[in-house]
Amino acid sequence: MGDWVAVSTKVRREVWEKAKAYNTNIGETLGKALEEEVRRREEEEETRRLLDLASKELEKIPSEEIVEEIRKWRRER
Repeated sequence: MGDWVAVSTKVRREVWEKAKAYNTNIGETLGKALEEEVRRREEEEETRRLLDLASKELEKIPSEEIVEEIRKWRRER
């Protein structure tokens, strides 16, 4: 799985007290939240990369050709 590091953070006392009252494993919860945020940002980065690639490919197609294809699709509906 890899190396581990310790991370500390501050939360409002009210949140901490409620988490404790619900027997929440705070470290596990914060770790999962951080992993989810990193995963979400990686997906966003990959999406941006793919959109950039698609945009560059679309630039190679003449706009008249794109317009004609759209008109063709509309007629087929």
